[in-house]
Amino acid sequence: MNIHEYQAKALLRSYGAPVSDGRAVTKAEDAKTAAGEMDGPLWVVKAQIHAGGRGKGHFKEAEAGEKGGVRLAKSVEEAAEMAKQMLGRTLVTHQTGPAGKQVNRIYIEDGSDIARELYLALLVDRQSSRISFVASTEGGMDIEEVAANRPEKIVSFSVDPASGLSDFHGRRVAFSLGLTGGQVKQCVSLIKVLYKAFVEKDMEMLEINPLIVTPDGNLKCLDAKMSFDGNAMYRHPDIATLRDETEEDPKELAASKFDLNYIALDGEIGCMVNGAGLAMATMDIIKLYGAEPANFLDVGGGATKEKVTEAFKIITSDPNVKGILVNIFGGIMRCDVIAEGVISAVKEVGLKVPLVVRLEGTNVEEGKAIIKNSGLNVIAAENLKDGAEKIVKAVKG
Repeated sequence: MNIHEYQAKALLRSYGAPVSDGRAVTKAEDAKTAAGEMDGPLWVVKAQIHAGGRGKGHFKEAEAGEKGGVRLAKSVEEAAEMAKQMLGRTLVTHQTGPAGKQVNRIYIEDGSDIARELYLALLVDRQSSRISFVASTEGGMDIEEVAANRPEKIVSFSVDPASGLSDFHGRRVAFSLGLTGGQVKQCVSLIKVLYKAFVEKDMEMLEINPLIVTPDGNLKCLDAKMSFDGNAMYRHPDIATLRDETEEDPKELAASKFDLNYIALDGEIGCMVNGAGLAMATMDIIKLYGAEPANFLDVGGGATKEKVTEAFKIITSDPNVKGILVNIFGGIMRCDVIAEGVISAVKEVGLKVPLVVRLEGTNVEEGKAIIKNSGLNVIAAENLKDGAEKIVKAVKG
């Protein structure tokens, strides 16, 4: 689960991390009051969307000379006008794709003088199964670009959970960032704060980009991005309330409400599979035969008829889907339940694209009989290879 910058900064502030004063607004008429509550003389007006690259992004149908999603204002009136220009419009960045995301919130923040921009992040390293720090002197830039062109500028190390975090880790970050004097002590304190927040709130990623050094030598978190382990949200009702459903794919949001594991992709063949491994194999074989999967969808081992029906509805709601492949291996899952769910869904939402069904396992003959006797134009497949070939042929002609 992701949250907005203003929410991440509020969380950091509660742990004692140095962040600027700021106000979030959802209505243009509130922007002037919000800006007036801060000292100035410089205000930063930031569009709040779940995507990076906002400063370099552009608004759809932007007027000539109009800037991106992060702007500097030199008066309360100017800050309010900038907020008005951004709210309700669609911001396109390199992370949103060409569709962009609508800006429903604006964060107005006190401006900061910057002497240096640095990069700092904590994340779960899957290879070592530990929390890792990533630090770079190239703050304010896309870390992927730095990794590709100047990998020597990135320092990364993990924390052994047996011994835990120590001042040594903070000093290692400080020295890798070229910090000196009192900045080292500040960095050690900041690392402790960030690590504590990361562990206590079950984060998956915490990125400070940039972490700045002010002209008077102090550290400040100028931007913040956080993501949390969705499976741990039952432990953090305070974090769960920060979820902004308008930022999520409607299909993925609908799937989560029915406990379906769904991820939208860019292809043309919708997939309904039980089991994550089989789902990935199904996606791979679709690509092998020359097409692209439109989604990853694992209905799980204990899916009901109603759950399968909802899964089918989600797949067919994607306008890019030109064909559907149902691939079920019935171990815990029964093939007749899947068949009943598919038939129920087809009758409810209609079938406008080719549908190939491959069933194997528990009650497979009953499942095949249900499909065969349904009277629907469903293509049966004997195995995964046969199913992939048939759906790709049906879609590609």
